[in-house]
Amino acid sequence: MNEGVGVIFQVGILLLAANIGGVVSKKIKQPAVLGQIIAGMVIGLVMEKTEIITDISEIGVIFLLFIAGLETDIDELKASGKSSTAIAVMGVLVPILLVSGAAYLFTNNLISSLVVGLISIATSVSVSVQTLQEIGFLKTKQGVGILGAAIIDDIIGVILLTIIIGMALPGEATDIKIVLIKIILVFIIISIVGFIITKILSKMSLFLRTKDIIVGFALVLCLIMAYVSEELGVAGITGAYFAGVIFSRTPYAHKISHDIQTMTQIFFAPIFFVAIGLGVDLQVLGQDVVFSLTMLGLGIIGKVAGCGLGAGATGFGHRESLQIGIGMVPRAEVSLIIANLALALHIINEAEFSSAIVVVIGTTLVTPPLLKWSFKKEIESKK
Repeated sequence: MNEGVGVIFQVGILLLAANIGGVVSKKIKQPAVLGQIIAGMVIGLVMEKTEIITDISEIGVIFLLFIAGLETDIDELKASGKSSTAIAVMGVLVPILLVSGAAYLFTNNLISSLVVGLISIATSVSVSVQTLQEIGFLKTKQGVGILGAAIIDDIIGVILLTIIIGMALPGEATDIKIVLIKIILVFIIISIVGFIITKILSKMSLFLRTKDIIVGFALVLCLIMAYVSEELGVAGITGAYFAGVIFSRTPYAHKISHDIQTMTQIFFAPIFFVAIGLGVDLQVLGQDVVFSLTMLGLGIIGKVAGCGLGAGATGFGHRESLQIGIGMVPRAEVSLIIANLALALHIINEAEFSSAIVVVIGTTLVTPPLLKWSFKKEIESKK
């Protein structure tokens, strides 16, 4: 078979598997990403992950973080700032201390242990939002607290990932001062570019006849910012994320988000998540059950305890704090992006990567029943 035809066939098979996995997952009221990962694990029994699939996945990661930046509501963050920040910060500190500490006992490797802890902090609220919407409590102060904190802990996760990757790279980047200088330099460049772009686009909105031009321009800037970040020794996803934040402040945010999200969700994201499953070694997964289950257990406990403490410290009651803690438990996209990037850079090994898959699948499955249980009294009082 011609190599080009072979690649086309492989991409087609992966997209088919992603769609089937996503549909089945939604049928059992789970997020599509869970089914896509599992589909990839099944396909991985007969198919290997090739270089072209890895390249497509990397573009998918860039676009996913760009979309995350576009959907970061700065005004919402300001409105729920105090409580959401406390929930997010405690929801980062407690899990990373518990998980990284336990991982270090297993591996005796500080950098990889920090990354494993980092994988455990990024909340994916899609599962919680779906569940809260279903039981009618999404617009409560607990729901707002969860949404705001999830945005903040993703930002913290991206920044910490950038620092840890900088420390892990060979040569001068191992100096934490140089890493921090590079991060500050990237943020200065992003801030200047962001200021210029928002001013220009605000003035251009009166003259532009089509918004499609802006979408293409946004894609170009996203890729350029990711490249600049990489060249400065900072993770490319950092540049992509903050490029999204820049465009979230323009009049075209909705149009850009809609068009790029459509393209990403149809093609790039399914390939990325199936490729994640494709890269899981089921034999390694089976050999390190104790390590994986330990990371899962501590990841859940860390989020419930940490976010609950943050909520309690900012005026939420005991029951409300527990509900917020449980709502912050699920991990998905950002955790998988961190794990995939760390594996590609050889910062973590196959066993640690496989434990990340267990954490994502486990936290996704336990959250809906736990969340419904935590709101049981409120649900009954509404009847």
